[in-house]
Amino acid sequence: MMPASIPAGMSDVQTLRDRARHHIDEGAVTNDYRADRETVLQLLNTALATEIVCSLRYKRHYHTAKGLTAVSIAQEFLEHAREEEDHADRFADRITQLGGEPDFSPDTLTRRSHAEYVECDTIVDMIKENLVAERIAIDSYKEIVNYLGNDDPTTRRLFEEVLAVEEEHAEELHTLIHQIGTTHYAV
Repeated sequence: MMPASIPAGMSDVQTLRDRARHHIDEGAVTNDYRADRETVLQLLNTALATEIVCSLRYKRHYHTAKGLTAVSIAQEFLEHAREEEDHADRFADRITQLGGEPDFSPDTLTRRSHAEYVECDTIVDMIKENLVAERIAIDSYKEIVNYLGNDDPTTRRLFEEVLAVEEEHAEELHTLIHQIGTTHYAV
């Protein structure tokens, strides 16, 4: 039985094996990686900072929420904080897969983050500020997805997966505002 022919544009098994052995020091980054790795690492570190800042803001809001509706809303803040921490870990993992160093430096965290750390005094302001931050993440992650295109499909999919959760967070926060009877969105 003859081996199946290799479709045009694809490598034969021996070429794949030889290339993998020859470039073993590159880890997960293969010779067909088309994105500018330094730019991708910068985008990932910015997203890492954004997720850490968001997690910290949600945690503060969880611990300081007061009022009749505070218990259930605080639980939502805590759930979001944990999901943001997971996103941060996933971004840090991808940074190391690409041969970079995740930047967890607290000295520059808020400066590198797209989102801001705003404390707030009322439940409504907390919800609004978190919604603003989610909308910032949504916009920036959409831009990153578009930038990556097919040049780095693994990182693009990671951003798409995180983006889907950020959109869920935004919708949940939007719903909370309506549930507590507030329709004024000025921040």
